[in-house]
Amino acid sequence: MLENLRLRHQTAAGAANLVDLLVDVYLDAHADDGPRYTAERYEQQLAAHMPREGWELVTASLENNLVGYIYGFPLAAGTRWWDGLHEPVPDGFTDENGRRTFAVCELLVRRSWQRRGIARALHDRLLSTRREQRATLLVRPDNAAAQQAYDSWGWQPAGWLQPTREEAPLFQVRIKAIPSSR
Repeated sequence: MLENLRLRHQTAAGAANLVDLLVDVYLDAHADDGPRYTAERYEQQLAAHMPREGWELVTASLENNLVGYIYGFPLAAGTRWWDGLHEPVPDGFTDENGRRTFAVCELLVRRSWQRRGIARALHDRLLSTRREQRATLLVRPDNAAAQQAYDSWGWQPAGWLQPTREEAPLFQVRIKAIPSSR
């Protein structure tokens, strides 16, 4: 059935009418992850992220039903992305200019469609179009399935970060080089 999987790139303008569907997939994917994962909080996150320069979304649909997506944006100079970084990192690690690092903010697949290769397809499609030197993401340490997937996809642990906003949990920072041959 995955041969019918349709991946589609969207900009913020093109995704504006998809917000309700994005929230629905988010709530489904995080149904067992606790009270932090609410529609209201996620709508606020999307409202803050979508206007960012270079924001990009890749959706996965089967039979016109949204089953997953990935989105992110390049980190601009002066970004707050690295606020709350716990571990010492090499000099210059957090220096950003809008072209160095692409932040993957969400990679979500509906629970009934997980572990079928959809997340990998979304991941590969989005990163294949990026021109930055590297990508970063944050993953909960208790999310063993995601940790294992990121390991197998070449993501490297790079420290720990606890965002300074909204009593966020502690996350593992992951980094992946984006080949410059694109």
